[in-house]
Amino acid sequence: MDLVDRWVELAGPDTRTIGADLAARYGEPHRRYHTREHLADVLDLVDELAPHADDADVVRLAAWFHDAVYDPRRGDNEERSAWLAERMLTDTDVGPEIVAEVARLVRLTTTHAPAAGDRNGHVLCDADLAVLAAEPDRYAAYAAAVREEYAFIPDEHFIRSRADVLRGLLELSRLFQTPPARARLEGGARRNLETELMLLGG
Repeated sequence: MDLVDRWVELAGPDTRTIGADLAARYGEPHRRYHTREHLADVLDLVDELAPHADDADVVRLAAWFHDAVYDPRRGDNEERSAWLAERMLTDTDVGPEIVAEVARLVRLTTTHAPAAGDRNGHVLCDADLAVLAAEPDRYAAYAAAVREEYAFIPDEHFIRSRADVLRGLLELSRLFQTPPARARLEGGARRNLETELMLLGG
């Protein structure tokens, strides 16, 4: 299904312009990983993990907005994406409680550390991190695409920052929160992270 049609199925035909705007954002030319393909992958996994969410449609809305604003030169993309969600959804029939929950979930992707019992947060974060458990070739392509997005950073600084990110992920007691994601993805993700860290020299 076309991405915009997928948005309309979720949010209704009166919001088609919002879906088109969001799809265009994920198609921005500076993006290499945070693209429409990534959005579709996240939405697919949210669908798969939907029984583990308290409100799967709220998680789907958050998935649409989670990387809506993406500028590798800034450190506040999640906050700006949450603000965009608040602004755009306030102009629709979506209630204020749902708008607030969508924005909270988007902000949660800054750390990918949802609290125990945060079922919506568990599903969104698991879907967003699923690429970490990709087959080695796809994981390598993901890592290369991230490097392209940060091409303006010299190798020495990028390697140091990327290694810090990888170590931080490996130090988490668990990367995935929902039982099916944890069972299927945890081991592969940790192997990929350890391999990339080794290749970075760290």
